[in-house]
Amino acid sequence: MTIHMPGASLRAQPDLHDLDAWWRAANYLSVGQLYLTDNPLLTEPLRPEHIKPRLIGHWGTVPGITLTYAHLNRAIARTGQEMMFVLGPGHGAAGLNAATWLEGTYTTRHPEVSQDLAGMRELFRQFSFPGGVPSHAAPHLPGSIHEGGELGYSLAHATGAALDNPNLVVACMIGDGEAETGALATSWHGSAFLDRIGDGTVLPILHLNGYKIANPTLLSRMLRSELDGLLTAHGWEPMYVEGSDPAEIHQRYAVVLDDAMERIREIRDDADHGYGPRNPYRPMIVLRTPKGWTGPAIVDGLRVEGTFRSHQVPLTEVRENPEHLAQLEHWMRSYRPEELFDAAGRPVHRIARLHPEHLRMSANPAAHGHTTVNLRLPDPADYAIGITSPGTELAEATRVLGEYLRDTLVENPKNLLFFSPDEHASNRLDAVLEVTGRRWRSRRLPGDDRLSPDGRVLEVLSEHLCQGWLEGYLLTGRHGVFSTYEAFAHIIDSMVVQHAKWLHMAAEFPWREPIPSLNYLITSHVWRQDHNGASHQDPGFIDHVLSKRPEVSRVYLPPDANCLLHVFDHCLSTRGLVNVVVAGKQPALQYLDNERARAHCERGLGVWEWAGSSQDRPVDVVLACAGDVPTQETLAAAALLGELAPDLSVRVVNVVDLARLFPPDRHPHGIPDVEYRAVFTEAPVIFAFHGYPWLIHRIAYRRPGHDVMHVHGFIDNGTTTTPFDMCAMNGIDRYQLAIAALAEVPRLADRLDGLADHLRAELEQARRYLRVHGEDPPHIANWRLPHIDHLGG
Repeated sequence: MTIHMPGASLRAQPDLHDLDAWWRAANYLSVGQLYLTDNPLLTEPLRPEHIKPRLIGHWGTVPGITLTYAHLNRAIARTGQEMMFVLGPGHGAAGLNAATWLEGTYTTRHPEVSQDLAGMRELFRQFSFPGGVPSHAAPHLPGSIHEGGELGYSLAHATGAALDNPNLVVACMIGDGEAETGALATSWHGSAFLDRIGDGTVLPILHLNGYKIANPTLLSRMLRSELDGLLTAHGWEPMYVEGSDPAEIHQRYAVVLDDAMERIREIRDDADHGYGPRNPYRPMIVLRTPKGWTGPAIVDGLRVEGTFRSHQVPLTEVRENPEHLAQLEHWMRSYRPEELFDAAGRPVHRIARLHPEHLRMSANPAAHGHTTVNLRLPDPADYAIGITSPGTELAEATRVLGEYLRDTLVENPKNLLFFSPDEHASNRLDAVLEVTGRRWRSRRLPGDDRLSPDGRVLEVLSEHLCQGWLEGYLLTGRHGVFSTYEAFAHIIDSMVVQHAKWLHMAAEFPWREPIPSLNYLITSHVWRQDHNGASHQDPGFIDHVLSKRPEVSRVYLPPDANCLLHVFDHCLSTRGLVNVVVAGKQPALQYLDNERARAHCERGLGVWEWAGSSQDRPVDVVLACAGDVPTQETLAAAALLGELAPDLSVRVVNVVDLARLFPPDRHPHGIPDVEYRAVFTEAPVIFAFHGYPWLIHRIAYRRPGHDVMHVHGFIDNGTTTTPFDMCAMNGIDRYQLAIAALAEVPRLADRLDGLADHLRAELEQARRYLRVHGEDPPHIANWRLPHIDHLGG
């Protein structure tokens, strides 16, 4: 087995010689995490019982990670630059665990993993072990804001962390396998959105070690001229560190990183003095080292170092195969641990002294939520629409919200951003653009609309970038809003899963402060896709979010503008949650004045006595609704029933907070059965729902009366058509809801056929009209709720 160790040239440079010792120590600790449960300093020959029964982890990327961390620490100590580290190859967490343990931060946050022999043993034992820590850079890892289990988001997270952090450098290490993902390939655009004055700096470090788990990587096989062309076209200036000899690599890395830091200082100085950049390109580093560097060169006659075979554990049969066991011991001893740790297992002085103390990347307070400042929020009452009678006046709910968000931005000019894939104004939030611009640092042409290099609205036609930037911004303690079309929220399904899991796991560590919530405004929704059609009709994002941990998942369906104001005001004040708010942007009927909207949203659901006919009478049937369009159709159905069957006792229930329907042991927002029964009674329930009907059944299946709950929702019937026709195609229109309600009341059996035939005829007449005229009939398009003098509950 060949082990590459530093040559004599390093001995002439004490700093780099000590840095190499730090690197060897980090690599030793990383290998120990992959393999050992005992004998951490090899004070006796390795035996099979010292080896983990299951070898889980990744080695191939680790030597480049530890090398980079060592040199970044050197740069921080030399310059005093505040820095964070984002690790793209998340499976390389053994390297980060080792680095933070050497720095002492790991022990500070996890005292049971002390910085001595017992702590080293625990560091090894817990890695990828039941009851221990995962192989990714999860929330247990101090300084980390990025897990990396799902590849592709590191550079977007790093960019989000740099936004509004002018004194920060975010070093982002990108694996060459990760660089093949669509999200990462798009993330190179981030350089065009970072403001040189108000934002910090992202320093990408593209690690080309040549292989993924079983194949070569595309970027590693490019000619340098090709790679230069790709990166410079995106605004980056690549600086290369390449080789396999540690002595030469250390020297080259030190020079290149010093040059990069000087370029960063030059960019900052130019910006501070109001100069244009002397060099329009931002520095980045391309690091090319062998995969599995310093590990076993050949195993069982096959080349391992520098190939895909080193991606995970190079030696796979250490317990069973004495040759593998001997190779492992030789590998670990090649790092000369006796030079790196004293007899008590502590790092020796020349290693311990290399850490930049209060500027340790693993102790950056922004990475742990300690820099969060609450938003100063205006009073929603100042933006509320006056309601003289429910269901008689129109408003665009998201336009009303836009005015509230505009003034929220005025009150919070440096810690609130808006993200949208080219849809901010389309989603009726353009009031925000009265006080800021769209972030844009590229060329401008006559006719461009409100572009600004420091704009607070970031629009890019990539949901992945919007999500990644926002996550990085939130994870470093700031606040934001992501508005998008409902159907395309699914593009970031897996990203919101990763973020939700991070939030849930991070809550286990008291040294991590809860970060501001991830707030979605989902609009342009399924029921109002008049010109886009079936491709834009999918309300399933709310199913996806509510399937995640109840500690973090929230979904709100405000029925009108005033409810939207109060819901969003609440969401912006929360921490540690994923809040999804679904609201239409088209003119729609308004129902509750400010005070009633506030009370209704606080309850999360409630009876609208003024909309039904059950006052002082036993309830025959409940018409429930969740969502703005289902609410309108439900109220229209209640009005129809009042005309056709005035002796029918109807209760109308509106649901804003879907989680209220969960039993309380399934979700913290769930209400007790006794409260649930008080709202829904024992009568049959016809539930008009914004999304797929099975979501309500899944949430409420354990609730009393579930066997008489009938949910009408989107059943994937859609096309380019009118608003009413969309409802009719999916069975949530007023006529079909009324028929369903009548069918649930046995005492109306003798009248059911006649009433149902009448309602079906009305439905067919309306659909014939819209197919001839291309619009809904006036009595539907202009429908208003009969005047109500008293709003009631």
